[in-house]
Amino acid sequence: MTKINENTLMVISSDKMGEGEEEIGKILMKNFMYALTEAEDIPSTIIFYNGGAKLVSKDSLVIEELKKLEELGVEILTCGTCLNYYNLTEELAVGKITNMYTIVEKMSASKKIIKP
Repeated sequence: MTKINENTLMVISSDKMGEGEEEIGKILMKNFMYALTEAEDIPSTIIFYNGGAKLVSKDSLVIEELKKLEELGVEILTCGTCLNYYNLTEELAVGKITNMYTIVEKMSASKKIIKP
């Protein structure tokens, strides 16, 4: 049974995981998000910023996983400045738009921050 960990925040700043080839990085991010949907202990909030904002758009490779996480009770927040920068504001398919004040507040209040 999945449990929301209220003390854990996840921040995602890229549409790929790790350094190196872009293609494998995107595959790793897809696999990571799928594994997160299957995990017993999941973060209460996931914040997307910089290139990570691309993951919440309609055409994202992980959109189904993010929708499932939101259904499970995970708060999905994306930096509005980042969505604007990448021209993705109208493409937002999951979660809510936020600002840097809320991002700072959530990070400061969290006991554990995960950055894949």
